[in-house]
Amino acid sequence: MFKITKEVLSADEVTTEVSKGGNGGICTFVGIVRNNADGKKVLHLEYDAYPAMAEKKLAEIASEINAKWGLSDVAIVHRIGKLEIGEAAVVIAVGAPHRKEAFAACSYVIDRIKEFVPIWKKEFFEDGEVWVEESLGH
Repeated sequence: MFKITKEVLSADEVTTEVSKGGNGGICTFVGIVRNNADGKKVLHLEYDAYPAMAEKKLAEIASEINAKWGLSDVAIVHRIGKLEIGEAAVVIAVGAPHRKEAFAACSYVIDRIKEFVPIWKKEFFEDGEVWVEESLGH
């Protein structure tokens, strides 16, 4: 499951995608909209993406996980649109025979998303707004 959506995210739904008999460990990461950034109060966020390309890049990350750890049970869903404080922006689930690989692969996924997936984040403050540089695929 590699999906860009405007729908509210369900960690349980994404985790279920990797819940298989051979997986003794599942690591799920949920990225939540926080109420502050760089010492400023965040009112809300907006995410935008090039969905077809972003989903292709998410699948590429899963291929990297398979090459690096031999794991094939990876699910990644990222939300776009306006998100309020406390809402989930991304859910990643990785299933593995053992916890060590599941944790390492899940951490790897979020780092790679920030590095090269065409998803952009704009933070809204009381006194303005700003595109977040790390979300620009650099």
